[in-house]
Amino acid sequence: MTTNPEDMRSLIDSGALTGGLGERMGMEISEATAERVVGRMPVEGNRQPYGLLHGGASCVLAESLGSIGSMVHAQQFGRIAVGIEINATHHRSATEGHVTGVATPVHLGRTLATWDITITDDQGRKVCTSRLTCMLREAPEGV
Repeated sequence: MTTNPEDMRSLIDSGALTGGLGERMGMEISEATAERVVGRMPVEGNRQPYGLLHGGASCVLAESLGSIGSMVHAQQFGRIAVGIEINATHHRSATEGHVTGVATPVHLGRTLATWDITITDDQGRKVCTSRLTCMLREAPEGV
């Protein structure tokens, strides 16, 4: 794993990898740098009524991964990252196991960060591709 321990420690300390929606969905982050973020989540518990992975769950995974990478990037400017746009194309269904997302930057600037996120199933088949743009803002007092 190429994860910078300082970046991961900073994310853990900020609470970005614990609690909230990601925890309820069973997400696990295995790598987090400003160049690449990798995480996975189970299909079980994240299905829609037909037994397929919910498209919204794929979007939550994609936004979480891109946001984490944006936060790592934004820290060097003393800023925070907030998502402002996401899109997703769902290529195939997943019905069991886990899906894994890999986020890589398209653009890392001082005010915007854009990420491509590819989500695959346990067989390596592409389930979803997504693009996320985050705005880098001044951190509010106390953050």
